[in-house]
Formats: sequence, structure tokens, C-alpha cells
Amino acid sequence: MTLMKSLMGAAASLALTAGAALAEPALIFDLGGKFDKSFNEAAFGGAQRWAEETGETFREIELQSEAQREQALRRFAEVGANPIVMAGFAFADALGQVAADYPDTKFVIIDMVVDAPNVRSVVFNEHEGSYLVGMMAAQASKSGTVGFIGGMDIPLIAKFSCGYRLGAQSITSDIEFVENYVGSTLNAWNDPSKGLEIAIFQFESGADVIFSAAGGTGLGVFQAAKQQRKFAIGVDSNQNSLRPGAVLSSMVKRVGKAIYHNVVAYQEGLWRAGSVKYGLAGGWIDLARDEHNQAVFSAATSIRINQIKRQIILEQHQDINRLARCDEEL
Repeated sequence: MTLMKSLMGAAASLALTAGAALAEPALIFDLGGKFDKSFNEAAFGGAQRWAEETGETFREIELQSEAQREQALRRFAEVGANPIVMAGFAFADALGQVAADYPDTKFVIIDMVVDAPNVRSVVFNEHEGSYLVGMMAAQASKSGTVGFIGGMDIPLIAKFSCGYRLGAQSITSDIEFVENYVGSTLNAWNDPSKGLEIAIFQFESGADVIFSAAGGTGLGVFQAAKQQRKFAIGVDSNQNSLRPGAVLSSMVKRVGKAIYHNVVAYQEGLWRAGSVKYGLAGGWIDLARDEHNQAVFSAATSIRINQIKRQIILEQHQDINRLARCDEEL
């Protein structure tokens, strides 16, 4: 297994491994840890794939506090890590402070746009995939009510909610929605107990399918779905195996693929600053169907989902203009 130099713990643990080669890439995980079964773990998978294919190493750190964001960026830049990749929108302010001080360092931020000559911003059309899971939720619902649980009430998560609602309404125009957000701090992405509590509330309010766009908090949503014999929908990584039979599908966001391609592009001299947006086209966003959810995600449903997916990609779907408006606020 490829050796990875890990920078973990609080500020004191930011001391760097001696003797490391220059120009190693570096990956900074957001709060919640790299094995969150969701966003961070998807990011880790991309870096790990690069390391396994090349035999090279990368640096990494799992943040323990907000104060570490800027500090980690600076320390990685000072030792020559390149590119430095940040998993999550919450790095935007710190990156804005740091990027200009290290013009020879390339930075990659996921889920937020930072305008700087040495920054590559990667964002996704989450609303496109959310439309598809909204369709699935409405088709699976017997109560006529579906739920949505977001981590924080921010424009990024509003895209998920918007697409989900449109997709469900395309199946049942008068479908009812229950929508809640976990919190107003970054802890909202890693609070399974709160996810369990909110999901039980939504199920008791009549929802029988819940889409969770709340990172690691979604683990509690899956637990509630299993307990209540209802459905949850996963996000970012393929989470179908976490509660087989209770997870209708997962809206997979290829964060790891984006990280892999950016590191390879840097090594091959093809890396460019600016922003890029990924969606259903090219498979950057997709729905997961495997042995863990085949019983609830039928082949017929898969065929229908793929038809709608193609229409969205070709901009031929009847809701394409409404769907595009989901993206206007970010």
C-alpha cells in the first residue's frame, strides 16, 4: 500500500514529516474526517487512486478546528506541496488570504469559486442529479410526502433542494415536502444523532422518502429509515451499502475523480487556473444502482432515469429552464 504522510491532530501536529520530496500534492479534508462515508471519503478515494497508479505519495491533513484552515494551507505551501487541494466550500476565505502569498503554488478548491491566477475552482451541477433522485422519491412514495435534510442552509445546498423538488413535482405535481436543515455551523455536516432525530421527525410528519444532503450527518438518516422501514437517499459517495434495502439510491458526486484529474493535469503540465463545472454529462454526477439497492431501484426505473438524464444533458428536457434556475444563486 502506498505510504501517505499524514498531518493529523490540532495545531501542534502540523509539524511536517522531515525529508519529504518537493512537489508532492496535498489534500486537506474538511471537518468530519476523511472516512465520513460521504464527501471527504470521496475526495480521499481520488487521491488514493492517483497514488496507487503512480507509486507516488501525497500529504494530507484532517482538520480538527476552523483555525487550522489557513495554517494548513500555508504550511503545505511553504514545504512546496503542489497542487494543494481543499475538499469543501468552507476553505474559500482562507484560500483568498493565502493564494496571493504563494504565486508559484497551485490550489484546487472543490464546491466554491475563488478567483485567483493560481486557483482552480471545481463546482458541480448538483441540481441535475437531485432532479433524478426527486423523481425516484416521488415514484417510491406511498404517502405523497417526501423529505429533504440539508446540512446548512446555504446556496450550495439550495441547489440540491431545488432540483429535488422539481424532480419530484415532475412525477406528482401536488407532492408535499418536509424540509429541515441541521445547523448553522460546520458541525452540521457531521452529526449523525441530529440526522436521526430530524429524520424521525420527518417520517412522523408523513414523509416516507428522505434525501439527505448533509455529509456524515446522513448516517443518522439512514439509521432512521431502516428503523422506520422507509427510504433514504444518499449523497456524494455511493452509500447504498450502509443500510441495504433502506437506501433507495445515492446521488454520487465524483469529487475524487475531479481531484485525480487535477493532480494528473498538474504533473503533465496541463493544469490551468479558472473554474470548471461538472454535471450529468461525462458521468461526474450519477445515481448509484448496485447489488445493495437493486430490489428497490428496478431495471425499469433505471431505464427511465437514463432517458431523463440524456434529455437533461442534451438540454431537451421540458424542465431544463426551471432546472437551470436552481443554479443561479451560487
